[in-house]
Amino acid sequence: MKPDNIFSIRPANLENEALDVLINNSNVTIERIISKGHRSPETGWYDQEKNEWVMVLRGGAELTFADQTIVRLEAGDFIHIPPHKKHRVSWTDPDQETFWLAVHY
Repeated sequence: MKPDNIFSIRPANLENEALDVLINNSNVTIERIISKGHRSPETGWYDQEKNEWVMVLRGGAELTFADQTIVRLEAGDFIHIPPHKKHRVSWTDPDQETFWLAVHY
C-alpha cells in the first residue's frame, strides 16, 4: 500500500470550492475540502442530519451559526457541529488555500 497526502493533489482551478470524498460508508463520510475565498450563499443554511466534526488543516475560515455566533478557525482548530445546528461558511482566506477535513457521522 502507498499512502496518500492530504495536501498533494490540488485542483488546477479553484474557481469553485473543491470537495473530495476520502471515505464513505453507511456510518461515516470523510471529506477534504479546499477553499480560497469561497463562502456559503448569503441565503440558506447547512442543516445536516448527521454530526459533523470539521478541522482547518491549513489556512483560515469563519463559520456563522443561525444564532449569529461566529467561530474563527485557524490551522489546527476543530469544531463539532451537532445535527441540525444551522450554519454557513461566512469567510475563507482569499489569499491562500484553506484545507478542511470534515467528518460526518
